[in-house]
Amino acid sequence: MVDRGTAPASTPLPDEWPMRPEINLALNRMGSFDWDLDSGRMHLDAAALSVFELELDDYDGDPATLSRHIPASEARRLDAVVAQALRDGSTTYGTYFRTRCRDGSLRWTHTQGYVHRDSDGRPHRVVGIIRDATAELAHSAERLALAEERRRQTSVVEETTAALAHAITVQDVIDVLADSQGMGRLGAVSLVMGLLEDGRMRVVVEGQEGSNVPELEYTRVDEDFPMSEVVRTLVPRLMTSPEEFARRYPRLWPHIEPLDVSAAAYLPLIAQARPLGALGFLYRDKQSFSPEERNLLVALSSSIAQSLQRAMLFDQEHDIAENLQTAMLPRSIPDVPGAHIAVRYRSARFGRDIGGDWYDAIPVPGGRVGVVIGDVQGHDTHAAAVMGQLRIALRAYAAEGHAPATVMARASVFLNELETDRFATCAYAEADPVDGSLQIVRAGHVDPLIRHPDGSCRALGLAGGLPLGLSAQFGRNDYPVTRLALDPGETLILFTDGLIEQPGADVDDGLRRLLEAIRRGPHEVEALADHLGAEIGAQGGGDDMAMLLLRREGPAVPELGQRLYRHISPADPEALTAVRQAIGDAVRTWGARSRADEVELVADELITNALLHTDGGAVVTVRMLGGTDHRLRVEVEDMSSGLPRRREPGETGVSGRGLLLVDRLADVWGVEAQGAGKSVWGEFILQDR
Repeated sequence: MVDRGTAPASTPLPDEWPMRPEINLALNRMGSFDWDLDSGRMHLDAAALSVFELELDDYDGDPATLSRHIPASEARRLDAVVAQALRDGSTTYGTYFRTRCRDGSLRWTHTQGYVHRDSDGRPHRVVGIIRDATAELAHSAERLALAEERRRQTSVVEETTAALAHAITVQDVIDVLADSQGMGRLGAVSLVMGLLEDGRMRVVVEGQEGSNVPELEYTRVDEDFPMSEVVRTLVPRLMTSPEEFARRYPRLWPHIEPLDVSAAAYLPLIAQARPLGALGFLYRDKQSFSPEERNLLVALSSSIAQSLQRAMLFDQEHDIAENLQTAMLPRSIPDVPGAHIAVRYRSARFGRDIGGDWYDAIPVPGGRVGVVIGDVQGHDTHAAAVMGQLRIALRAYAAEGHAPATVMARASVFLNELETDRFATCAYAEADPVDGSLQIVRAGHVDPLIRHPDGSCRALGLAGGLPLGLSAQFGRNDYPVTRLALDPGETLILFTDGLIEQPGADVDDGLRRLLEAIRRGPHEVEALADHLGAEIGAQGGGDDMAMLLLRREGPAVPELGQRLYRHISPADPEALTAVRQAIGDAVRTWGARSRADEVELVADELITNALLHTDGGAVVTVRMLGGTDHRLRVEVEDMSSGLPRRREPGETGVSGRGLLLVDRLADVWGVEAQGAGKSVWGEFILQDR
């Protein structure tokens, strides 16, 4: 405080305090201070107070009073300098710091101090000077500010380049440039980018809100617009006044004028001597571009062009791969009465990487449908080619009416004979929407899921065989068949591992996420497929993904009218056993257990006769008939017009007993001509119903 002749502090002040400037230093336009460390009092003379823009009555001798005139960051730095000098035994210190003026502006101040110590070396007094250093540092501050601005702009370019290094697609590049924060640090208020497409400029990035001009989204390269010009000439265009902008581009200026733009820079995006598009920056309060700024903008545009070229190549390769993959998948899914099938596919995310995932839905004889999901090893065009061939082969085997285990075994042999080193995992299910019966075979594939009408979901835990190709190679072509019933409202879910795999994550965790998403998903099958693709597919890695959902529709099938329909190929020795098992299961499910064995035996004889004595396969139908006596009918159709004859087998004969057995077991049987073939049938009265 300026000496008022009183000492309010209780601690006695030293003699000759405050020390007079004229006996300290010959000061010129400087103020002085005298700081007593024991009492904490600091004396400032009039010149020193003027540095802080203080009057005599504004200061009470407490250094804390000065804190509101020094920014916090500067105060901490000043305190650190003084504390270091007091602590390390120094006798002098000096530093520059900034003070806040009454109008809120900052100016540079310089201080120097001399530390007085007692005989023990303890500091007890600091005497020094303080002065306004604004004029002294004006030139240096300007240079520092320019250097800081260049450093900040260079940092933006470096950060943008680093972000572009992670951009894979063109959309990724657009997202990086749409970050307005980085452009603002470059001094621009708006950024615009256009891509060259078939001789036209298409605007893909627009910065500041309100700068969107829909009618100028597409413009011809030969039109009078700045981006079109720099693409034509391959030379940057810089404008440093609104008048220059309006004069050069009168069609565009009315849309730019409301943005209060004072300068603009447009640069071509060139990669390998080929223009890809153009980049534009709009500025406020800017009147010129320094050589450093020009170089910085050119460097930025070059980095963006290189990233764009890489992203465009990626998108082109990805589109080719995705189109090839899509061409090998079914064009449409058949309508299946009594069921609803939904499929979804997502291609791999890494350029020309093309996966071997596929799905299919195949109408099979007897009104049933076969559904397939599979994954060929690898992510390249060879995997896609193998997938296409394998899908067609498996589809052909299923359409011929072979049993699911036979379809899978033959597909494995086919893949092995392709002389490829690839194998494939696969799951195949054959469903009858009428009675809900399912036969499922699994070849090294992830387990299918069943979703119940209440939303609960479970994995089936099926027994399975080796992947396709490997089972034939090692002679282990036996595939266990799991039989179960799909109730109305239940959904069978087949999928590939791309739906549950994430880099660095456990597959079991992925399966748990999928089950939870299914539980939360909508009831309708198409909506559920969309839900899973969006929620789970988005969390997946870069692998391709396929899924197929089959939902059995409608209420429970009534007892009367229940039906089982199967086609048996003469070249499929396992089909007869599978059909006989299916017939027995169906009849018992329908409540006719007492005659199930008889029905099985009669059906077996009729099918065997058709396969042995006619050309082509046979179609067997087992169904409940109406009426008061509750009849069940077994009917076998073939393509031969020759009628069966019952004959006596003799005592030692090994054949001829088939129709005799049918006659004894069935309550009534007969033969009906049907076009080019016939139908042999037998009926059973169900007393226990």
